[in-house]
Amino acid sequence: MPALEVWGDPIDHSLSPALHTAAYAELGWEDWTYGRRRVAEADFARELSSLGPDVRGLSCTMPLKTAVHAVADERDTRTELTGAGNTLLLTEGRRRAFNTDVGGIIRALEEAGIERPASARIVGAGATATSALVALAEWGVGLVDVVARRPNAIAGLRALGDRLGVAVDAAPLTARFHRPHPLTLATLPGDAPVGSDVAESLAAAGGVLFDVVYGHWPTVLASAWQDAGLRAVSGEGMLLHQAVLQIRIFATADVTEPLPDEQAVVAVMRRALVGG
Repeated sequence: MPALEVWGDPIDHSLSPALHTAAYAELGWEDWTYGRRRVAEADFARELSSLGPDVRGLSCTMPLKTAVHAVADERDTRTELTGAGNTLLLTEGRRRAFNTDVGGIIRALEEAGIERPASARIVGAGATATSALVALAEWGVGLVDVVARRPNAIAGLRALGDRLGVAVDAAPLTARFHRPHPLTLATLPGDAPVGSDVAESLAAAGGVLFDVVYGHWPTVLASAWQDAGLRAVSGEGMLLHQAVLQIRIFATADVTEPLPDEQAVVAVMRRALVGG
């Protein structure tokens, strides 16, 4: 019986069990199970080594994504670029790491009907910002402003941009004015302390907001966008589609291989997400 789990700390809030369980039922995989386990970063290697052969793979959320990269025998390109993985396939005696956050962002942007821009803005400079930068690069974006509380924190993003052929500029989060971009990707946690004045100055630059947050909605940023009469899109689509890509990996070890009747699977997962 293939067993899958989602690990993180905290983990009680995770909607991954609802998403995966709904998908497995739709696919007829009655012997597949999906549980959750609270695992701190310091305990990750020990917990991983204790797993039995029935555990086929793991979904990993914060703070374990860099640990997934570290323990992997093989990594997909997106994991290598970002230094973080959220999926670990444990088959054939190997630990194979994947980053489905990048693909989840791209699929969510396209599903929302957002046009590919020439330039964009990322708010935040953490691990999710790295996945957002890779997603924008794959989308053909050539210029990205990174808005962060500490502009010197984006050195790694600027170096990654150089590798990807994307020009990355820094701007302080508290700047009174921000240059306009058609798209802003917010990668801050839902409880991040963003002042309304900061949010309003970002919204004043216009464009569409794609906020990776889905549980604390609307965020301060989303509210500022909506108050300005602009469109704000939540991270529900990203959560959904990164999970779809994970299930592809757990099923076939190939993120590009669609699931049987994938459209129907996505539909039941979306219902589970709304109900969860």
